[in-house]
Amino acid sequence: MHFAPWLATALVLTANPSLSQPVETVPPAIDGTTTTDEVAIGNRGDRMTVDVSVGEKGPYRFLVDTGSERTVISRQLAERLSLAGGRNTVLHSVLGANSVATVDIPRLQVSNSVISVIDAPALEASNIGADGLLGLDGLRSKRVIFDFKNQTMSITPGRQRVERAEPSDGETIVVRAKSRQGRLIFTQARVDGQDVAVIIDTGSQFTVGNLALKAALMKRHLWTYPERLTIESVTGEKLVADVSVLGRLDVDAVHLDKLPVAFADAHIFKKLNLHKKPALLLGMNAMRAFDKISIDFAAKKVRFVLPQTGMRDDVRMASAGSL
Repeated sequence: MHFAPWLATALVLTANPSLSQPVETVPPAIDGTTTTDEVAIGNRGDRMTVDVSVGEKGPYRFLVDTGSERTVISRQLAERLSLAGGRNTVLHSVLGANSVATVDIPRLQVSNSVISVIDAPALEASNIGADGLLGLDGLRSKRVIFDFKNQTMSITPGRQRVERAEPSDGETIVVRAKSRQGRLIFTQARVDGQDVAVIIDTGSQFTVGNLALKAALMKRHLWTYPERLTIESVTGEKLVADVSVLGRLDVDAVHLDKLPVAFADAHIFKKLNLHKKPALLLGMNAMRAFDKISIDFAAKKVRFVLPQTGMRDDVRMASAGSL
């Protein structure tokens, strides 16, 4: 049996829907003439979807998952397109490890970016919540820009110069990250004064904390009375989590106040060797508080563009200055 590296991190809330309300889907759009690979983005819960073509067919809706090492396709779409089967592989999802079938995708295109995917895991569409996941195998040398204010996503070469800020943009804060198994991790981060490792994950609808962070907050009497919900991975596994509200999360010069977090003994923390120290998966419920987020995998930098005024989704932001 072939063992693949860490794969899919997409999480879906299956209980207490008041914590994350669905957002109206943006109409699909692909412009094959664009030079910046900018496409319209839609929403599944709070996760980002983008139009892709498979071979010469499509477009289909794929989630953009910066926490997944591999691109995934739904079993139903793979069967409809008669894609050739590949080797079985062990998929390490957020909640566990499972043997899954794979298929070969000869050509997958997001606007002007073309990706060749071999042995792409084929999962149930109902578990993915879309036609597939666009993972790190197609994004490692790219810069991915989520423009939440204008509801667009851009994919550019990492070496390409960063575009100048628009006059309407708020302050931009650049935070350096480290890479572990292809994922970007912030190590200069604190939760209410407690050191924490923060993994940026656009595939997770909700921010997830590990049990080590929960224990540290309880020890310091910083634990609010939790609500219970069930989280579900792309493989269909479910896990009950406790939701508590953080007082303040500092990621270098970026500050987030009153951020809801689901605490659970999630498999991803063990796989990344982060289960014994406080750690967070920073999900889309936190990222949508910004006007724009630019994730540069090659340079290991993330740029946060702050809103110019007000609050968004009960998450306040303050800046200690640009880097």
